[in-house]
Amino acid sequence: MEWNVQKMKKQERLQRASHMMRGKIIQAENIVPVLESVVYPNDRVVLEGDNQKQATFLSQALASVDPAIVHGLTMLIPAVSREEHLDLFEKGIARELNFAFAGMQSVRLAKMLEDNQLKIGSIHTYLELYARLLVDLIPNVCLVAAEMADEDGNLFTGYSTEDTPILVEATAFKDGIVIVQVNDIVEKGVLPRVDIPGDWVDIVVRSDEPYQMEALFTRDPAKIRESHILMAMMTIKGIYAKHGVMSLNHGIGYNGAAIELILPTYGESLGLKGKICRHWVLNPHPMMIPAIEKGWVESIYAFGGEKGMEKYTEARSDIFFTGNDGTLRSNRAYAQLAGLYGIDLFLGATLQMDYLGNSSTVTSGRLSGFGGAPNMGHNTRGRRHSSPAWKEMMANPGRSLIGGKKLIVQMLSSSGRFGNNFVPELDAVEIGRNAGLDSVPVMVYGEDVTHVVTEQGIAYLYLAESEDERTTLMGAVAQGTPIGDMASPAVVERLRKAGKVALPDDLDIDPALATKDLLAAKSLDELVEWSGGLYEIPDSFKK
Repeated sequence: MEWNVQKMKKQERLQRASHMMRGKIIQAENIVPVLESVVYPNDRVVLEGDNQKQATFLSQALASVDPAIVHGLTMLIPAVSREEHLDLFEKGIARELNFAFAGMQSVRLAKMLEDNQLKIGSIHTYLELYARLLVDLIPNVCLVAAEMADEDGNLFTGYSTEDTPILVEATAFKDGIVIVQVNDIVEKGVLPRVDIPGDWVDIVVRSDEPYQMEALFTRDPAKIRESHILMAMMTIKGIYAKHGVMSLNHGIGYNGAAIELILPTYGESLGLKGKICRHWVLNPHPMMIPAIEKGWVESIYAFGGEKGMEKYTEARSDIFFTGNDGTLRSNRAYAQLAGLYGIDLFLGATLQMDYLGNSSTVTSGRLSGFGGAPNMGHNTRGRRHSSPAWKEMMANPGRSLIGGKKLIVQMLSSSGRFGNNFVPELDAVEIGRNAGLDSVPVMVYGEDVTHVVTEQGIAYLYLAESEDERTTLMGAVAQGTPIGDMASPAVVERLRKAGKVALPDDLDIDPALATKDLLAAKSLDELVEWSGGLYEIPDSFKK
């Protein structure tokens, strides 16, 4: 029996492209014929579509191959962010998609699924997809992006490493083909640092333009509403201070941005500096600049870079993880792991929540996926270290030996543009059924949610003694909606006295004070000032 078949097949593939290669380097104009040489029909191809960084040159090239030569691919794309990611299916190059997040392509993806133009393998969390790359979705070909390479294929991934290491390693060590687009190719010894060694890399191509990089997490303080500020005040006082939360992650959105921008003002007025929010697993949000400058933050480990924050992170190496060259070192897989096991609290916003507290961003006409929220937003029973906040979540342990629970905070307005945000059944239930998925695409399970924050107050779900009471607690902070009808004024008053619900009055918060005056910075320009000129506003926010 042969035990090195995969190695021989890899050499066969590379040999088919060897006449276009100079060592590991190929010319940009040869990328399509190279792909047609090394990518075989029905291959599993992992393509670097990240939250911020996109292997744009390679994704466009793959979408340009001849479907008669390359077809039937199973695509593994962490974040489906670009049009050509879905063009692959319309052209017949690919047939199955496994992903974690869809973002701007979520509406088109839902329509293509409805029209049977593609098959969804599974909607994963980021960490779950990475894990399957090492188990039953091992890639045959890997397409990723880096900042620089040298002639030996050593890579400098630079400011936004993100998913690159895990995608490359899963492919390289199972005899797959690793192809990397880079912004520049330099001589040996010139790379600022080596992030991925050259013997993991097979083919390097200098792209015709730099890879796409998005400022995905940046929020303009000028667009923060007073309702966001009120919810931020309640969260800081009624959750972070109440439980002594020291380590945390904020999901994307204006709710988290408002909290970050009032920590140095409202949080300071409560005397909370040094008592909460010291350790973060977070992209380098520019909204964190005032809190960092005021001494609130001790450390931040990043999933990826955020455009415009390059100089700031380099100048604040005591806070951010950086290399000897000064450049930020991010790693989405490690950050997801840190968010899973290392933090006390996850805070995220959602589009829809059912009456049991289940939430999802998969809604009617939009198949957006989850990203990493389910990793951070669930209580892992594998945790064994304790903290005061974690221990407080076991209000009624009974005879259980489980010592604590992660704080999972979901923020949403009681109603929005499309009606009530609390619904009897998630849209995701029917969408999952129609898509033939084996499980409902829920982002965060209600059993894991410990707190729900609306513009009306906080529901302390970890204190609920039954599913029915969980529903009632949410109804108490969603008055004026159908779920609110399940909690009469008398019931709301009883829950307030029991400490299971907190309205602004219960927290000594005057809603009239929830104004933009509380924001440490009221515009991106003011964040530049806070940074001493180190933060550079991305072009997309200047338009």
